[in-house]
Amino acid sequence: MASEKAQQPIQTQQPQATPQMNIGGYRNVKNLPVNANGKRDWSFGLFGCMSDINTCCLACWCPCLAHAKNRRRLDHLNRHGVPDPNRREIVGSEDSVVYLLLEVACDMGWIMQIATRRNIRERYNIEGSGMSDCMAPFCCQACDLVQGSRELQLEEEAFESPAAIVT
Repeated sequence: MASEKAQQPIQTQQPQATPQMNIGGYRNVKNLPVNANGKRDWSFGLFGCMSDINTCCLACWCPCLAHAKNRRRLDHLNRHGVPDPNRREIVGSEDSVVYLLLEVACDMGWIMQIATRRNIRERYNIEGSGMSDCMAPFCCQACDLVQGSRELQLEEEAFESPAAIVT
């Protein structure tokens, strides 16, 4: 055993950096700059919700379904590494029922958005904190739902057309 270790060459140079790999999707499609912590800003501003009018309407009139849709898309990307083939469908789930009950009972459905926002931030290495994850849905449920949806949409569209990625 000792003779085997003696025969292995000793590395005299540190390994060189390799180009950043794209593991598990296209997580910075707009190629936004990252800070010293490796974090970046959201691809779209919180109050840019009117630029995706369909999602904005769904988020305003039925936030429980908009949240369930975002959650389903994010979970599929995390589990399978590819977009949900049914991502354009609006389908209720247990999440949407719980959200609806919280919303009707005490106007607090936004609480469920906190974890989803945090998970989206973590997936895309977006700058933020627990406080911002709480304040965004508290102040504007619809804006938060649209912002999360658009971040997911960027990655999903990049899978369909990798050549369209900004480099």
